[in-house]
Order: sequence, then structure tokens, then C-alpha cells
Amino acid sequence: LYTAPDSCEGRCEEPYSEEDECHCDAECETYGNCCEDYYRHCQPDGFSSSRDAITDEDLLRVSEQLYRADHNKARPSDIAINPQYQASPDETGDQEDRSPWPLYKYVNEELFSKPTYASFIKLLDNYQRATGREEEVTAEELREQDNFLKEVMKTELMKKLFAFLHQKNRYSSEQEFVADLKEMWFGLYSRGDGEQDSSGFEHVFSGEVKKGKVSGFHNWIRFYLLEKKGIVNYFSHNFDGPWDTYPDVLGLQFSWDGFYKEVGSAFIGSSPEFELGLYTLCFIARPGRACYLSLGGYSLSIQTYPWTKSTYGNGKKYIATAYVISP
Repeated sequence: LYTAPDSCEGRCEEPYSEEDECHCDAECETYGNCCEDYYRHCQPDGFSSSRDAITDEDLLRVSEQLYRADHNKARPSDIAINPQYQASPDETGDQEDRSPWPLYKYVNEELFSKPTYASFIKLLDNYQRATGREEEVTAEELREQDNFLKEVMKTELMKKLFAFLHQKNRYSSEQEFVADLKEMWFGLYSRGDGEQDSSGFEHVFSGEVKKGKVSGFHNWIRFYLLEKKGIVNYFSHNFDGPWDTYPDVLGLQFSWDGFYKEVGSAFIGSSPEFELGLYTLCFIARPGRACYLSLGGYSLSIQTYPWTKSTYGNGKKYIATAYVISP
């Protein structure tokens, strides 16, 4: 197996040899002779170098930067919602429709012609929602994935996220970042009996049905488009965030073609790049844990989980799920 002499890929804990250009053993930090990508390849979770650790303060600061950089989000005049009934904690599971009207009274669909929205919406029909059914990925669908990532990377928001992760030694180039985004979000794995039937993107944004219940499905655009077709029926909400502008956060109960979602938290009015960026940030910085952020001066936490049964690359994890924790 050939490995680049100036990289730690495939060389972690390799015994010290003075002939090597740079080193990947545990002592290299002490001697200051580690390869540039040592932290990325050899300490994906620990990041023992304090310079590269992502602190709680870093997360609060960078999330405010991303919030301010979401130039494609909905304006207050772009969306009118009708949340109607607020369910108590013991009512969210009873599958009772307590709201006679749709959640969305109005959405300015001109939003959907913006490049990141248009390329995002094209991805939504690429999936079979039932887990256990193999996903067939066509050449056209792969092009749609690449096009979506290309469009989001043009935004100030995703450029800021890359700059932050680059500064923290997680990625050495934008190209490497985009390649990893594609794997962590679109790489297929099996939630069923061995079929490649799921991905982070499908679960979080498009939604799945598993054992008769809605699984994932945390995206407002997807919800609006299906509600407009009469396929989604809004029942109630259990949480409405403190924001008086967009993005807002709602915890909601609904049925999708008769399958029920007990609490589906979602940003309302955010751009696709905003959700992708925040979930990616939290998945990299706090996988499997609550990730505390700040948006417009209000605190918010996001939970992500890695898929533990299969990996890609050098032991990297796919995204199993990511969602806003509604109190």
C-alpha cells in the first residue's frame, strides 16, 4: 500500500524512522515533527492539540457567523405559517389531528428558483422511503448530488464553514471538504438486512418509513411540497422557537401517507445550505452528543448520531441522523 511520504494517511502509529519526511507516531507532537494532516488522520475524535480542538465557545461564535451569512433564507414576508394547536408532552404520541388547517398558509415559491433551493429540491425524489429497499443511484442522481454541493459551496455560509474547519485542521482543501460532504451525507449504508437502503441525506431531509413510523424527515421545504400535494397532514406542534424572523424552529406532529411522526423538529425558512452547514458542523465537532449553538442571540442545540455499522475512507462515519433538539 503506497502512502504519500508527507501524509499520515495509512501511517498512524507507524514506528519512528529518521528517513521519513514527517512523522505519525504518538511522540511527533512532543517533537513538533508530525505530518500536517496528523490530527485529521490519527486523532479524528480526540484532537489532543488544543489549537485544533473545537471548543464550546468556537461553536457559539461560528454558529452566529453562519446565521448571519444565510443570505438565501426566507424573509418574513416569504412564509406564513398557521401552527394552530400546541400539544402537551403527553399528547404528542396519540396520533390525533388537532389542527384542521394546513401548517403553511403561504410560501413565496420564488425562493425555490434560487440555485441552492432548486438543486436541493431535485434530490428529494431520488429515494424510496421504505427502509429495507435497495436504493438505485443513477448517473443523473449522482450529477444532482454534485450540482447541489457545487451550488452550496458558492455561498458565503459554506465558505465560512470550510474556513473554520480548515483552520481547525479538519480539511486541507475545499476539494477534500466537498468530497467528504458527499460521502458523509450521500454515501449509502444499510438500515435493513444488508440492502444499501439509506443515507444521511435521505433520512434527515427526505424522510424514511421504518416499522410503520416516519423516521427522520426534518426539512421544511420537503414538508411544504408534500403538504401542498395533500400527502402530508399537519396535526399539531409541541414547540415553537423564540425567533420572530427566519429561520425559526418548530417541533411538529404529522402523518405522511398515514405514517405518523411523533415529534419532527425542523428549521422553518432556512436555506438548504444553512441546515447542511449546521448539521455538518455539529456532526464533525460533537458526533453523538448535544451540540450547543447560538442563532441571533438565542441558544439552540442540535443532536447528531454517526452510523456505527459501516464506515468509509479511513474509518470515517456516515451521518445516521441530525436534528434540532426541541425542549
